[in-house]
Amino acid sequence: MEGFIAALTIFVLAIFVGFEVITKVPPTLHTPLMSGSNAISGITLIGALIAAGMGHTWLTTLLGVLAIILATINVVGGFLVTHRMLAMFRRKR
Repeated sequence: MEGFIAALTIFVLAIFVGFEVITKVPPTLHTPLMSGSNAISGITLIGALIAAGMGHTWLTTLLGVLAIILATINVVGGFLVTHRMLAMFRRKR
C-alpha cells in the first residue's frame, strides 16, 4: 500500500508540474514542443510494445495493447498538427 501511495503522490505532482510548464510556454515555441512530445510518445510506444509482448498475464497484455493504441494515436495526431502548423509558416507561391 505504501508503494501505491508513493506512486500516486508522484503522479499527482507530475500533473501539477506539467500543467505549470505547459501554461508558461509562449505560442512561438508550441511547434518545437509538439515535435519533442512526439519523440517522447514514440518512446512510450516502444515501452507499450514491450509490455504487450511480454505476455505475463492477460491484463498486462490488454493494458499494453491499449497503450499501443493510445500512443499511436498521439504520435500520428502530433505529427499531423506539427505538419499543419509548419505549413502556416511557408511562403505562398
